[in-house]
Amino acid sequence: MDKIKVLEQYLPAPSAPIIARWIDHFQCDFKISRARNTKYGDYRPPHAGQGHRISINYDLNPFAFLVTTVHEFAHLLTWNEHQRKAKPHGSEWKANFKRMMRPFFEQEVFPADIRQAIVRYLENPAASSCADPHLFKTLKKYDLRSEQVVLLETLPAGSVFKIKDGRTFRKEAKIRKRFRCTELASGRLYLFNPLVEVESISK
Repeated sequence: MDKIKVLEQYLPAPSAPIIARWIDHFQCDFKISRARNTKYGDYRPPHAGQGHRISINYDLNPFAFLVTTVHEFAHLLTWNEHQRKAKPHGSEWKANFKRMMRPFFEQEVFPADIRQAIVRYLENPAASSCADPHLFKTLKKYDLRSEQVVLLETLPAGSVFKIKDGRTFRKEAKIRKRFRCTELASGRLYLFNPLVEVESISK
């Protein structure tokens, strides 16, 4: 299948030709990955005869997929320019991330609320879009998901919920920036990010 047609299945259609050109220009091995709980995307520099490698989780909504893709290509460009001399999310990466986001603003790819959230995020982009609660929540609004799937922070204390791997927990008190949760099967305590997606079962 044509590369652009494949990308259009995951990205906003107007952005697919640009990403396809980047893949060709940088000779990048670009893969659609399984869902990963710890990250949305990944960049690996050339190593042991392999070129640039980028992987993006398949289950992101088109706008989150695009933001994550630009994030990883900014790593690639920064590597080409500075190799290991630049910090992973230092000033060089931030400048490249802003520059590489520009064509999608010019095309008006993003809805107004996401555009505003990205502009705010671009003032000082963090290691991940997930690290910015406002941008994360704005992107999440465009997910196609069950009405039962909610953010942990919205559940009352004492609520019982499931996570993606099927384990069941009870929400406890907040400890600094995370919620303490008890796994019902084992009684073990875990700390969860308030923005993790869960399936609410009961209160």
